Amino acid sequence: MKAAVLQEFNQPLVLQDVDVPTPDIDEVLIKVEACGVCHSDLAIAEGGWPQLKRLIKKPLIPGHEVVGRIVKTGSGVRHLAVGDRVGVAWLHWSCGVCELCLEGLENLCPKQIITGASVDGGFAEFIKAKASHALKVPEKLSSEEAAPLFCAGITAYRAVKNSGVQPGQRLAVFGIGGLGHLAVQIARTFGARVIAVDIADDKLALARDLGADQTINASTEEVAKIFRGMGGVHAGIVTSSSKAAYAQAFYAVRPAGALMVVGLPVEDLVFPAIMMREIRIRSVATGTRDDQRAVLDLAGSGAIRCLVETCDLTSINETLDKMRRGEISGRIAVKM
Repeated sequence: MKAAVLQEFNQPLVLQDVDVPTPDIDEVLIKVEACGVCHSDLAIAEGGWPQLKRLIKKPLIPGHEVVGRIVKTGSGVRHLAVGDRVGVAWLHWSCGVCELCLEGLENLCPKQIITGASVDGGFAEFIKAKASHALKVPEKLSSEEAAPLFCAGITAYRAVKNSGVQPGQRLAVFGIGGLGHLAVQIARTFGARVIAVDIADDKLALARDLGADQTINASTEEVAKIFRGMGGVHAGIVTSSSKAAYAQAFYAVRPAGALMVVGLPVEDLVFPAIMMREIRIRSVATGTRDDQRAVLDLAGSGAIRCLVETCDLTSINETLDKMRRGEISGRIAVKM
């Protein structure tokens, strides 16, 4: 099969022929129809996460937002069949028996296997996956629409859910890009009053089209003054990696509110005056299978939609270069 392979960090992926994987007893073999290209894929290719670097196998086929049709099942698989369309997420497998898994936090399982990092991912014509963690995709969704939901979608959903926002409360999304445009829509399904913050008018226009109640251009408006005037927000979700976005979000959140860390900042963050305001700061580490099912249900019902463009596997290095330059505003998926 054709695959894009990471041979060494900070080197272009190599397009080459590799063997089609053989599924084990508890696995399925999937013919890939689409695989999202995520900033995490770029970080993996560059060896940019010291805490993850030791887990990355080489050579490696990256890609962890995978959707395709099952073409073969292991002898122990009963709930999935040849022809089913399924998705494979960052969480390739979790043990199910550790303390965190039993508490419903399988996304934090210390024994977890990561798609496109510790095992081969979806930048290929075929991928094998654990049947227990391959989830069916609603037929109403195209494969390229569904693929980003297996990382961007589940992460945005968990950020909104874990913020604790209640119907009628104010929630601000900082950065209306690949994750932010989904967070706006998901927050609306929770009944929140959504304020979108960005520095680009076209992205703010998109946020309004997707249901944001209010938009703020951080490059031309007095962000802090606007948020003070409304009494702050109950929750702020930062999908941008900008330190400025985090600084604005910290002071936008009202006392006792929640600040959700989603975008990975390029600089260390220092939040002064936390003690005096009792702000909760929480990070988001993708999500669980239950979170994934919830996102797929929302998308399948039409409550949210992922805006995605496509590319070919042969142009994967050009796509990663565009991502490095910040030229991709939404989500992008390799379409096989």
